[in-house]
Amino acid sequence: MLDPAPDAVPAQEIPDKLYFRIGEVSRLAGIKPYVLRFWETEFPGLGPKKSGTGHRLYRRKDVEMVLEIKRLLYEKRFTIEGARKFLEGRAKPEKKPVAKPQQSQTRLFQDATPDLDGIKKELQAILELLK
Repeated sequence: MLDPAPDAVPAQEIPDKLYFRIGEVSRLAGIKPYVLRFWETEFPGLGPKKSGTGHRLYRRKDVEMVLEIKRLLYEKRFTIEGARKFLEGRAKPEKKPVAKPQQSQTRLFQDATPDLDGIKKELQAILELLK
């Protein structure tokens, strides 16, 4: 079993920041940085950005995912594959069918107001000047 970091911060206290470095995430989650790097290879949803200097920058959603992975692996005793499948299944919401528009575009513009007719005529005149 992997040793947690000795100076771990309780999981509920995620600072209000845009980005976290790997050391910060390691302390927040109570795990070693090499475990985070390994989890990046095993969990496709966990993908920190890299800074120009190559440092990993985790977003808040990444930190939350790390905490969830830790909970699944260490508390719920999931295997890595089981945790991955659990997270993939939970991440995919049901697809709702896209509602078709009630009117087609041609029907929308059939009843053009006089203003639209005037604009159309002006645009056609401009088009003729440009030819």
